[in-house]
Amino acid sequence: MARDNNRGNRRERDEAPEFADRLVAINRVSKTVKGGKRFGFAALVVVGDQKGRVGFGKGKAKEVPEAIRKATEQAKRQMVRVPLREGRTLHHDIEGRHGAGKVVMRTAPQGTGIIAGGPMRAVFEMLGVQDVVAKSIGSQNPYNMIRATLDGLTKEGSPRSVAQRRGKKVADILKKDDAPAAEAAEA
Repeated sequence: MARDNNRGNRRERDEAPEFADRLVAINRVSKTVKGGKRFGFAALVVVGDQKGRVGFGKGKAKEVPEAIRKATEQAKRQMVRVPLREGRTLHHDIEGRHGAGKVVMRTAPQGTGIIAGGPMRAVFEMLGVQDVVAKSIGSQNPYNMIRATLDGLTKEGSPRSVAQRRGKKVADILKKDDAPAAEAAEA
């Protein structure tokens, strides 16, 4: 029996450093009942491995720690992989939408940092992005901002995936982007 417990604890210890989590919002809700008010809590959490995987989750419970635990579990189940250029920024500029929430995300040169507000910043930090410029246009609701951010990030394509889809080599794809600059230099 003690041996099984050690295995379980080892698994938990190995899993813990793999993912980092960030609490984005806690909402207290109340229900009026005959004897007074009953309070509940809703938590919004973003989880990522800071190497290109990120997910978000929401959890509701009567106590805050339980709501955070539920949100973290859901976030780990709903993780998505996002291709990053040089492991630090996006491959191209993208827009994301969800409901009334709209976000614009742009690549940035090294040393720029994360220029983004609130919930978007949490997503980029957990994703492992180091340089990005982002702006939220529309809804300020953290749930919609995170969903819009993830919508845009899932649309992003890497040169490798584009080359594979077109049946070409990565070098051919990257060469075409630099072709107008090369032609202008020759003229």
